[in-house]
Amino acid sequence: MVNEMSEEMGNEMRNEMLNAMNSQTNTVIKSDLALLAPNKSFSEHLPIRFEGIHLAFAKRAIYSNLNLEIGAHGITAIMGPNGAGKSLILRLLAGLIQPDQGRVLYNGKSGLPAGQIGFVFQRPVLLRRSVQDNLLHALSLADVARVERPYRSQALLELGGMEHLARSPARKLSGGEQQRLTLLRALAAKPGLLVLDEPSASLDPQATALIEKIVRRASQCGVKVLLVTHDQGQAARLADNVMFVHKGQVHPVQPTGSFLKQPASREAKAYLAGELLID
Repeated sequence: MVNEMSEEMGNEMRNEMLNAMNSQTNTVIKSDLALLAPNKSFSEHLPIRFEGIHLAFAKRAIYSNLNLEIGAHGITAIMGPNGAGKSLILRLLAGLIQPDQGRVLYNGKSGLPAGQIGFVFQRPVLLRRSVQDNLLHALSLADVARVERPYRSQALLELGGMEHLARSPARKLSGGEQQRLTLLRALAAKPGLLVLDEPSASLDPQATALIEKIVRRASQCGVKVLLVTHDQGQAARLADNVMFVHKGQVHPVQPTGSFLKQPASREAKAYLAGELLID
């Protein structure tokens, strides 16, 4: 009898713990959706197509008749050797630079989706203000109602684990903290597309893990993510598919597991083996 009662009590405690964990998970999901889900679905802007893109700098051709398509939801990693033009793809699709010829289309339309793109550069660029003021400024630019901004900025700080740094000068943070703040600021406007240019290239494993956690949560809330990375481990942890770029040409997009184990091209195989490090 005593054993049966003990077993029953043990089962009840386990069920209560599971219910509490599920409740906590559901709360996180709901709060993430409220904070990160895009204001407008980005599906209406997919696929993104580059058609006949030509781009040159100082008489050096970077792209000659570049054609590509980005249509999948989730996280797409862009990989390739230094000088291949990975970062320029991000800048072209975000409208930060214009091609010499060709066009970038969003679901067949040439207009850039207004307020739908969040961009994180490899090197953080922050205002000479506090951590929280950087977020409040981003929320203001996103036309978030003034009364909502303190709550939204606090929620973003909690998402990034930066509540204790709210009043710290942004430019005096560590490199990892600055990059985390830059990512949170990009997400403040609830973009449909998040563009990341090697966001953890110079960060230690702990700082990288914190960045990846935020990116993963944004993706789970419906944000399309484009990520330039050289880190095969990061691609395996985050990306749903990989686009390989070499000498200004884009190779066929592959699911991440397939790309890392059986790359479709000889160049991609050499790159993953460390044999192809520069153009």
